[in-house]
Amino acid sequence: MTRPFGYFVHHQGRGHAERCAAIANALPPSRPLTIFCARDDIFPALPPHVEIVRLPSLFEPTGDEAPSLDWVPTPVTLHCAPLGWPGIRRAMATLTAWFDAADPALLICDVSAEIAQLARICSVPHVKVVQHGDRGDAGHQAAYDGAAGLLAPFHADLAQPEWSDAFLAKTCFAGGLGVDVRLPEREVARQRIGVAVEEELILVLSGGGGEGFAQAPLGVGARTRPSARWITIGKVQHDWHATEPANIEYRGWVDDAADYIAAADLVITSTGNTTCQQILAAGRPWLAVPEWRYFDEQHRKAEALAAAGVACVRPHLPSSAQGWSAALDEALAGHRPDAQRAMIDDAPADRVALWLETLATRLGAPLAAPDLPASLEPRPL
Repeated sequence: MTRPFGYFVHHQGRGHAERCAAIANALPPSRPLTIFCARDDIFPALPPHVEIVRLPSLFEPTGDEAPSLDWVPTPVTLHCAPLGWPGIRRAMATLTAWFDAADPALLICDVSAEIAQLARICSVPHVKVVQHGDRGDAGHQAAYDGAAGLLAPFHADLAQPEWSDAFLAKTCFAGGLGVDVRLPEREVARQRIGVAVEEELILVLSGGGGEGFAQAPLGVGARTRPSARWITIGKVQHDWHATEPANIEYRGWVDDAADYIAAADLVITSTGNTTCQQILAAGRPWLAVPEWRYFDEQHRKAEALAAAGVACVRPHLPSSAQGWSAALDEALAGHRPDAQRAMIDDAPADRVALWLETLATRLGAPLAAPDLPASLEPRPL
């Protein structure tokens, strides 16, 4: 019987679950896959050989915690390991019981440094998903160093410059993993969302992992370019002091984000991984503005995009009309659609599935008997 893979999925945003589903659908049906996640309602369609096991959240309190233990410091090898949390104990017990019963060939971890280290402690090989950010701390390095392989859900040209040769050698890069890169024709998309063909459309897109951009600076931007139609999708933080021009509208969450991206003349987004892959695949003029994330993930991602020449980057939304004019002009003048689309690999899920299967085969292969020197060869008595 084929030994299963396990897959831990962080439930913030949508990118982790979408990557997992893409890989699950690309793995051979003979490979059982057990997904561990705090939510089971965030996944696209999964094949029959996949099951989902619900875990308690590792970071959302339920009221049963013991805050009196918070005075004990967290060691540098861990990030989120509060004491006295029954939910964390139950989650770890579920994982370790499955490790013992299932004897998995691999655990893919997307993402938790603690669970990656738990797999290693339990003698289970793991693949750690790599994200951008300042992750040179002891916790991340222990998870990376102990991994049988690393999986980066972006193109190799977006690697951070400080990553070592040894780090890169064990990494499978997969630009576009888990992202549907198909887009409708511009005219068709505009008809669907109610935008005239001749209008200049500036799209502001916020992903599902944060709180979105603030309203006030968007109002400044829209007033800077009054001839354009500005549409926002996703979250926007409302400011009481924002002065709203008539050319900006807020549509909130939509089910057809691809139509809006295809229709846009210029896109303004944060730098979450899924959002980045969507805009790169579309090849649109792009103003990329990182949001706050742990370990400065989006700031390091933005730096990688700028270094690759595939986005105009600002550390925050421009705060003046002059700043907005300069940023929008730069995004349009420096647009390199071919370079953007080159960041999306061909059939990334298939490549990752093959890499995982090859890695599992290598991990399960018996060691060849060593060649002994003649002096150590057994001799008849």
